[in-house]
Amino acid sequence: MTTEVKPVLEIRDLKVHFQVNRGIVFVRNKGSVKAVDGVSLKIDPRETLGLVGESGSGKTTVGKAVIRLVNPTDGEIDFQGERVSGLSGGALREFRKRVGVVFQDPFGSLDPRMSAERIIAEPLVTHGLYPDKDERRKRVRDLLEIVGLNANMSDRYPHEFSGGQRQRLGIARAIASDPALIILDEPVSALDVSIQAQVVNLLDELQKEFNMAYLFIAHDLSVVRHVSDRVAVMYLGKLMEVGTKEDIYENPLHPYTKALLSAVPVPDPEIESGRDRTILYGDIPSPTNPPSGCVFRTRCPLADEECATTVPPLREVSPGKNVACIKV
Repeated sequence: MTTEVKPVLEIRDLKVHFQVNRGIVFVRNKGSVKAVDGVSLKIDPRETLGLVGESGSGKTTVGKAVIRLVNPTDGEIDFQGERVSGLSGGALREFRKRVGVVFQDPFGSLDPRMSAERIIAEPLVTHGLYPDKDERRKRVRDLLEIVGLNANMSDRYPHEFSGGQRQRLGIARAIASDPALIILDEPVSALDVSIQAQVVNLLDELQKEFNMAYLFIAHDLSVVRHVSDRVAVMYLGKLMEVGTKEDIYENPLHPYTKALLSAVPVPDPEIESGRDRTILYGDIPSPTNPPSGCVFRTRCPLADEECATTVPPLREVSPGKNVACIKV
């Protein structure tokens, strides 16, 4: 009898709405921003889920809600089979010990007043790991070497590292407490292309060595294709399509997914010149006043009157492939 593997992370109908107020003396509620509006996802052990979409789609807010940097308005978040969406105090700290985070800006996310040793040791101190100072220092030096830096760099400060090296510091800090899941929020978008490849390869090696799962948040579909096992596409707080990497890139079904993929350049000029393009006109609507029905309909080439009145559910169209579109 086979035992069903529990997901590392399972999100059900997650909503994150922010109240928008106006006025200084007489504050009035102007409405709410539906940054995330009914997202359901799961990540299995040792799996990488790529979460993609335009700026303002809500993908970063999903990551922040998981680690509770923002509080969910509604929905459930389970981590390794335990409900964590309502945790606080010591229980929340214990949960955060098992989840690492790597931020987009490798300089802004590091305290310029702290040495590399203190930066990496911070989660160890916070969570009471390696209380012996000498053991903690050895752990830090080991982590520096694991991420491809020299252990003798431990007394340097962030400004003494290059951008790629600073991101390696951030990765070392994220894996310091042996997490089961790492949330990577645009981890390579601020780096040069050549450095991006090095960091992506490092993440791949670390995942294989430490059996971690990744939530990889990005807008660069070429990077997501390289690192992900499955891909989820977001638009204006909602999921448009979810499937395996092969499903999404080789057989996209949602018009938004097709538009995103058609915008990715192909190195071969002959192939590039003969490709069909899906052009999206207009800007992403305001999340304070999203369109009725399907939120993508104002930019969708397939939209008709039915799309204005029907909210498309995210439904399974084939094993493991889910699409939110009534025209598919």
